[in-house]
Amino acid sequence: MATDYRAILTDPLIRQNPVTLQILGICSALAVTTSLATALTMSVSLTVVLTLAAGIISAIRRHIPDSIRLIVQIVIVASLVIVIDEILQAYLAEISRALSVYVGLITTNCLVLGRTEAYARHNAPPAAMVDAFGNGLGYSLVLIVIGGLRELFGKGELFGIQVLPLAEAGGWFTPLSLMLLAPSAFFLLGGLVWAVRSLWPAQAEAPEHTPPLRNEPAE
Repeated sequence: MATDYRAILTDPLIRQNPVTLQILGICSALAVTTSLATALTMSVSLTVVLTLAAGIISAIRRHIPDSIRLIVQIVIVASLVIVIDEILQAYLAEISRALSVYVGLITTNCLVLGRTEAYARHNAPPAAMVDAFGNGLGYSLVLIVIGGLRELFGKGELFGIQVLPLAEAGGWFTPLSLMLLAPSAFFLLGGLVWAVRSLWPAQAEAPEHTPPLRNEPAE
């Protein structure tokens, strides 16, 4: 049966989004979305690492003993992360400082390890890399939306360019400093998950407990 690469690529964008559906990678979604630039840089970094790691792990999957498979996966991911981190420090030093330790933490990001363990280890390299790229795009979509909202309403800027005229400069907009704090990212992410699951009810989990009816006799 032919592999449906289109579905593998597009499903993680909305229907199987790793953040809104599987709640993976939310630490960086909360931590690095104070501006659109840092959110975009983190998104690209994770997508590149995830795609390359998936391709490498898939290519050698038949030669990795089960007993050390996680160690091998972490070593591969960590090696790619070191390269990405060095590139950022060399060419995007300011953004690298803003991202702080979170680029290094891609190594243990549950999204990266989840896709390499659940998909790349069981599928051929082309399908594994398409799946990884699609999940990276889904992750990136969430980070860019949250990062854009936080920077716009927290500073009135996008990519450091003033978009909303500030009241202190004669405009009408007063920045909401709360948007630059971690709780705002938490609430925005929660609102995004709620919105997606409201539009696509199939994403909502079945209730773990059904309360008894009001007139139902107690056992």
